[in-house]
Amino acid sequence: MSTKKKIPEPVQKSRPAETKTTEFAFGTQNYRLLIIGLAFIFLGFLLMIGGGSDDPNVFNEKIFSFRRITLAPILILAGFIIEIFAIMRKTKEG
Repeated sequence: MSTKKKIPEPVQKSRPAETKTTEFAFGTQNYRLLIIGLAFIFLGFLLMIGGGSDDPNVFNEKIFSFRRITLAPILILAGFIIEIFAIMRKTKEG
């Protein structure tokens, strides 16, 4: 007499379907601040353009204007500060 022992199969528990929610790293306010910072940087570089001379033997004093020496670097620096703030700002979880 041979008795074979029946091995029970493992019971598989039914799991509810896992839904994957995609969450962005930043909130909408962060992205707005990032775009504003990029606009400041872009505007600062645009204000720095020009002031050169077509003739290399002639010096043009326009390269030392207030716009190129003071205003443009301030805008670029402000843009970078806004970018850092936008990255470091925590999003409000609601």
